[in-house]
Amino acid sequence: MPHRLPVGPMKTRCSWPGEDPLYVAYHDEEWGVPEHDDRTLFEKLILDGFQAGLSWITILRKRDSFRGAFDSFEPARIARYDRRKVESLMKDAGIVRNRAKIEGTVRNARAYLDLLESGQTFNDFIWQFTDGRTIKNAYGRRQDVPAESPESRAMSKALKARGFGFCGPTICYAFMQAVGIVNDHVVDCFRYEEV
Repeated sequence: MPHRLPVGPMKTRCSWPGEDPLYVAYHDEEWGVPEHDDRTLFEKLILDGFQAGLSWITILRKRDSFRGAFDSFEPARIARYDRRKVESLMKDAGIVRNRAKIEGTVRNARAYLDLLESGQTFNDFIWQFTDGRTIKNAYGRRQDVPAESPESRAMSKALKARGFGFCGPTICYAFMQAVGIVNDHVVDCFRYEEV
C-alpha cells in the first residue's frame, strides 16, 4: 500500500513530494495544472531537460537561480548567448553546470524562435499531441505510471525535427505531466479532480 500524505479531513496527496515544503507546494499548486503560456512552457521544457539524471527536487531548489542565470527564460535573449556567456554559466554554482545542457538550452531557444517565425505558437505546437486536451489517466499507485507514452514519443520526435534537444520521450512525458497535458495525480490524490 503506497504511503499518502494527509492534507486535511478525508484528503490525501500523491506520495512523491514527501514532506519537503517546497516539493509539497509544487505538487499542490503547479504540477499537472494545464499551462498555455509560451514562455512558461519553454522554461518547463528546459528545466525538465536539466533534470535528466537528477531528481526534480534538485532542479526545483535551483529554479530561482536558473531563472536569474537564464534571463527569466526569455528565448530571444538566450538565443544570443555566446561562448563567453556559456563559460559564465559553467561557473554559476546556483544552476546545474552541464555544458551540453547549457549549450542545448541556447539551441532550444533558437529552435523556439524558428518555430514562432513559422507562424505557430509554442503552446499550439506542444498541445497538438493530445488535440489540445488533457489526458486524464487513472492510476492508483505511482509505480503504475509509465515513463513515456505514444504522445511523448511523438512530441519528442517532432521537437527533435524542429531542432530541439534534451527532449527524449521520458523528458517529454515528465514535461507533459508538469504542464497538465497529462493528469497523472493518483486517483485518491485531492489534486486529481482539481486539475
